[in-house]
Formats: sequence, C-alpha cells, structure tokens
Amino acid sequence: MTMNKINLGKLPPSERSDLNVGYMRLSDSAPIIIAQELGFYEKYALNITLHREVSWANIRDKMITGTFDACQMLAPMVWATTLGVAGIRAPIINGLVLSLNGNGLTLSSSLWEKMIAKGSLDNYEPVETAKALKQVINENPDTALTFATVHNFSTHTMLLRKWFEMGGIDSDRDVRIIVLPPEQMVDSLAQGVIDGFCVGEPWNSIAVEYGAGVMASTGVSIWSGAPEKVLAVSEAWHVSNPGTHLRLRLALMEACNWLSDMDNREEAIDILSRPSYLDLSKEYLRPSLSGQIFHQRTQSPIQQSDFHVFDHLNAGFPWRSDAELMIGLATPLLGKPLSKESSKSLIQRCCRTDLYREAAQILGIECPAVDYRK
Repeated sequence: MTMNKINLGKLPPSERSDLNVGYMRLSDSAPIIIAQELGFYEKYALNITLHREVSWANIRDKMITGTFDACQMLAPMVWATTLGVAGIRAPIINGLVLSLNGNGLTLSSSLWEKMIAKGSLDNYEPVETAKALKQVINENPDTALTFATVHNFSTHTMLLRKWFEMGGIDSDRDVRIIVLPPEQMVDSLAQGVIDGFCVGEPWNSIAVEYGAGVMASTGVSIWSGAPEKVLAVSEAWHVSNPGTHLRLRLALMEACNWLSDMDNREEAIDILSRPSYLDLSKEYLRPSLSGQIFHQRTQSPIQQSDFHVFDHLNAGFPWRSDAELMIGLATPLLGKPLSKESSKSLIQRCCRTDLYREAAQILGIECPAVDYRK
C-alpha cells in the first residue's frame, strides 16, 4: 500500500514527546518494535521507551495507572476493561488495530496420540480435530481435561470456545479453562499441568519444536480476520494528548505497512529476536512470520501466509461490527447479555473509527465508508 508523503509541519503539535509503551513477548508485537528500530517514532518527533511485560493484566494495569502512556492490548480487553468485567474498570479506547490472527491451538503430544487413534487428522481441519477430541472426552468421562488461554476476555478464549463448539464440546461442562501468561504455556504443557492451550506465536512453535505439543489448528482456520492486538490508550490520556496520540498512530501504521511486505519479514525476524526485544531464537519466530507453519516437529510446514496480518485491506480499521461479534461470543463470561443499546454505546466509546480515519486521511489510505460490516 502506497502512503502519502507527509508534511510533518502541518501535523497538530505533540503535547509531549517522551512516551512509555508496553508490549508482550509475542511475534505480533512486531509493529511496536519495528517502529522503534526503523525510526518511525523518531520521524514523528516521538521518543519512545519500550517495556516488555509478562502478562496482559500487568500491561493493562500499568497503562491505567499511568506507568505506560500506551500499550499493545488484546482487542476484547479494551471494551471489557471499560465495562469493568475484566477485574478493573477504566475507560480504554482503540483507534488502531495492530494485527489480525496470529494464534494457534496446541495440544499435548499424548492427547494428540489419543485423538489420531480415531482417524487421520493430517489436514488439521478444526472441525475434524474438535470432533476427535470430543470422542476422547466421551471415552474418558471421569478425566477432566484442562486448557489454558491468556485472558478471559481475549480472542484466544473465543477461538478456544468456538473450536470446542465445532466438536460438540461444552466449554463450561466438558473441559476446564484456566488463564496463564503466554510465557508459561509451554512449560505447563510439558509438565502435564494443562492438556492444551490457545496462545499467540511463537509459543505454539516453541512447543512443537520441543516436542511437547502438536498445533492442532491455527486461529485463522477457526476465525479468519479476527482482530487480535490493538493500540490502547486511556480515554483521559487521549483527551489530554490528541496530537501525540495521532503521531503515535501514524508511526505504527507505517510500521504495519512495512510488515505487510513479506519480503521484509526476514529482517523483522532478525530485529525481533534481539535480546533488547523478544530475546528468542529466530527459528522460533520464523514459522509464523514467514507463513510456514509446523504443526508437528516431524512433518513439513504448511503454507499459511495470512497467519499474521499487519496491514492489508484496512486491517488496522477498528470495525465496530467485530467488537459487536466479540461481545456476543463473550456473553457466557459476562454473566448476562448486554442490551443492544448498552452494547452499541460501549462499542462507540471504545472503537474509535474516527481516530483511524484521521490518521488514514493524512497517510492517504482509503477508509471504509461505514463502521459496521456485514
């Protein structure tokens, strides 16, 4: 996507230049890191200090308390935190989606062996793998399987529950779902604490490389185009720093655009692997960022070029219809469904399509004419 050459002198002034931004040890932290390494923040007169965090609760709390000015955040956490159902209530807004997809669903090798005894699962189709799991559960009704996700209000939880539903598995009765930080997933699987997990990369690929698990499905196979990570700021911070926020969005949109070119992905892998950023082997980062997914250590990779989407056909647009769908999927976790009026008001407050359009107009990016898509 070609972007306009920007006259920086015509941008609104920045209220502040020194910012602290939080991110997680995940492959789709790439836009936040690439914007630093390639000088996009500096281009917009921002001096950014990046902080790597270990859990989504930590990153959220530090942003709410003002330790971080902005952060990478799970898409559903924005409205869940604003609503006050995620353990704390604080108004959060999202004017830019940083990435789509990016997740995998990995099962322990021992559980996978029980499942393949029911038939061939070499195509890793989510319906077939979920049905095979259902057979294992039916044959072992007294053995409760435990699965982990990264946060109750995450795309991961929704993907996991959708996968269970594909196989006729009741997420609330047939299995147990717990929350773990991404970095604890592989060890927990290897030690038998959990039987499977849904997490972002590279933790699925690491489990596969260690021989601890099999990637039974990718998130994109269950829900293609699911909004994953977003740029989150507190509503109050935006009100006080609209010019700074605009410059931050512009820098990150340029980073997303750079990442959309698969020819740049090997350079991105090199940058992300560095000790100052993710501090992980390039071999762990390469599968998902190159779109060559290893479901099992002993098998050849399967091409899935849309595993990570950073900038393609308005990937960054915070569709309100996506938030509406997520709220519907999260109804079992909310206790009671939101009214249509409450849901619409919450979505309009959190999903700031106007902020995306503001930045897109400056960059010369064509925007959708509506906020909801069918």
